[in-house]
Amino acid sequence: MSLRPPSVDVVLRHDAVAVLVAQHGRPRVADAIREELQAARTALGSAGGGAQLVTLERIAAGVGARLQEFARSSLRPVFNLTGVVLHTNLGRALLPEVAVQAMQDAARQAVNIEFELDSGKRGDRDRHLEALLQRLTGAEQATVVNNNAAAVLLALNTLGQRREVILSRGELIEIGGEFRMPEIMKRAGCKLVEVGTTNRTHLKDYEQAIGPKTALIMKVHPSNYEIRGFTKTVDEASLAGLAHRHALPFVSDLGSGTLLDLRQWGLPHEPTPAELIKAGVDLVTFSGDKLLGGPQAGLLVGRGELIERIRRNPLKRALRVDKLRIAALEAVLRLYEDPERLAQRLPILRHMTRKPAEIETQAQRLLPAVARALAGQARVAVANCESEAGSGSLPSDLLSSFALAITPEGDKRKATARVDALARACRALPVPVIGRVRDGKLYLDLRCLDDEAGLLAQLGELKPAPGEPQGSGPG
Repeated sequence: MSLRPPSVDVVLRHDAVAVLVAQHGRPRVADAIREELQAARTALGSAGGGAQLVTLERIAAGVGARLQEFARSSLRPVFNLTGVVLHTNLGRALLPEVAVQAMQDAARQAVNIEFELDSGKRGDRDRHLEALLQRLTGAEQATVVNNNAAAVLLALNTLGQRREVILSRGELIEIGGEFRMPEIMKRAGCKLVEVGTTNRTHLKDYEQAIGPKTALIMKVHPSNYEIRGFTKTVDEASLAGLAHRHALPFVSDLGSGTLLDLRQWGLPHEPTPAELIKAGVDLVTFSGDKLLGGPQAGLLVGRGELIERIRRNPLKRALRVDKLRIAALEAVLRLYEDPERLAQRLPILRHMTRKPAEIETQAQRLLPAVARALAGQARVAVANCESEAGSGSLPSDLLSSFALAITPEGDKRKATARVDALARACRALPVPVIGRVRDGKLYLDLRCLDDEAGLLAQLGELKPAPGEPQGSGPG
């Protein structure tokens, strides 16, 4: 034991540190040693600093802990028990196994992403997805970019730059991160022409707005909100007829798109690209990682002439998707060609169609183990709750579910601090558990819990500690 920290070279010669050098490399280990030695000097200089802090063994152990934390990826798997199936902050749709395998295969080796095997010449990466999208939507052609905001931006910039785009005031949506449709139009180089009012827009409003500078008519599906009461919107077929009488393209942004009618699984109806194409819409944009259940992507389907113009836009290259997303999306689209088994094979649909009775049974099964892990610190009960699709999908439709409702023991005046501490403890587990805090309780909605054994295996490490109040938002 010494009152002076050892030198970097001395620590590097320690047997335990030599093992770390083999794992992490000498430069990174040396940096960790300097950080640990500085921490030891700071501790010695503070009131009550103990000499044991500078033993070689303690320095080596501290270096090991620093390197272990450094090596851990910041992108970590978590248990999504928030009750939001498509949670934007947790990565939205989970990919089916066939898509995961397709990504692995594409990542491990070279693939013919833009290479024609027959001719030996350069090819188009859209061809891997276009035929599938044509069959599933009835569109003449299709292309894909990195997300739906990019798809909308690309479509507007291609078809409406330096011209006017007509859109109902009731569809001037804002999506996550304060991205707003008027701002997207501005960035695309278009002039927005608002028609109608917030709650009511008529066909004549669109017609009266058409002028020599009009580039297109646009409709945006309000997938992340709903206006009820005294309302009026114009259907796609009517708008398509108006646009075509004036030789204008009609573009519809579905936002959270689904390829099949969800009513066959007992879910609320959401418009599909096929329905819009049949109604006369010239170009439809929608997301790949929401209700479709695939990787993040923006899909554009519609008239061949419009898709060709979009492909020639220089922005298309800047917004294109890589081989991994193409591989995953192709695998997901192929699942849609077998609708009878889709609910079992596509995680988003499987989670959304889980029966409440099945979730309640799972909750009762987990209850004893969770109660034992929190004995003396919190009460655990099975509670009714409501899940939601999330990510702007089916905004007004909730799914009946069940959760483990956890109420911290102790002084009720400190309930907020205690439940926040409990939520932090859940997030500190090896595989963080993310629930939601409401009314002084932590709710673990089990709708999306697939790995029940994995959750149970780490309950022994759940160690809530008192904490200071930090608000009562999502846990």
